[in-house]
Amino acid sequence: MAYSEYLADRVRPRLKGKGFVEEKKMMGVLVFMVNGKMCIGIMFDKKTEEDKLMVRVGKLNYEELLNKPGSSPMDFTGKPSRGFLFVGPDGFDSENDLDFWVAKALEFNTLLNT
Repeated sequence: MAYSEYLADRVRPRLKGKGFVEEKKMMGVLVFMVNGKMCIGIMFDKKTEEDKLMVRVGKLNYEELLNKPGSSPMDFTGKPSRGFLFVGPDGFDSENDLDFWVAKALEFNTLLNT
């Protein structure tokens, strides 16, 4: 499976107690589902040879969050998926930065479950 266990081990405790959390492995990505909805994922980008987060943030703050370090549109097929971002290592290397992205994913996830 093409994702970093180290990064997964950093994300897991941040999701603890935030709802029913499931991990699903699909197409080389480890996806964390919270209360049945995709919240955040981890992958290894073969082109850049870097770990990336896939963060589901929704459309409301999407443009603003694109300006954060390491952030880019999530694009698997040539067409960006609005509401989802890739975040490269320069955007999550520090604990505070990783906290920020997990919080943004959980914030949107809460909106989906109301």
